[in-house]
Amino acid sequence: MSAIAQPPINHQQRLALLAGEIFLETQAHTDWGGALTAKMFLPVERSLVWQRLVDFPQWVQYFPDLVYSQIITNTAKSGYTYRRLYQVAKKSFLFLAVEVEIYLQVREILGEELAFSLEKGSFKDFNANLKVKDWEKGTLLTYSVAATPTIPVPSILIQQAMQLDLPQNLRNMRRVISQVNSR
Repeated sequence: MSAIAQPPINHQQRLALLAGEIFLETQAHTDWGGALTAKMFLPVERSLVWQRLVDFPQWVQYFPDLVYSQIITNTAKSGYTYRRLYQVAKKSFLFLAVEVEIYLQVREILGEELAFSLEKGSFKDFNANLKVKDWEKGTLLTYSVAATPTIPVPSILIQQAMQLDLPQNLRNMRRVISQVNSR
């Protein structure tokens, strides 16, 4: 996934993010896939957010449709940490129940960025990038994802599903991380 330059956050956006809003920006992808970028503020120190983000088996607590998340391998080289993940998600929409599985390569830049790329699974393509940075009195999380499922579903439906699900998932992630860190 190519890096898309993000415009600076203006005063209104800053206030909205601090109030808990999640910003979404849709990008063009494929005729059968979707892509978007989300921004969210977490009122938690970045190092604590990072500890939770790299605990991949715990992602099932953040994302309700994710039923399994496991680290298969974990290696370090050239200043990066590389992981292989296996994840399973179940999703029901309309009259269709779908289970998808995915093997991902994850490259970690310690404390700053996770870059996910498809190894194999229920997608034709899947790339995601999760970045965190110190912002205000907490952490600004930016998550970009582009995916095309193997099941032929028009892009507009994929985009709509992503626009509905991702903010809910991120709000849940923020709630869980904030609760864990307030104990």
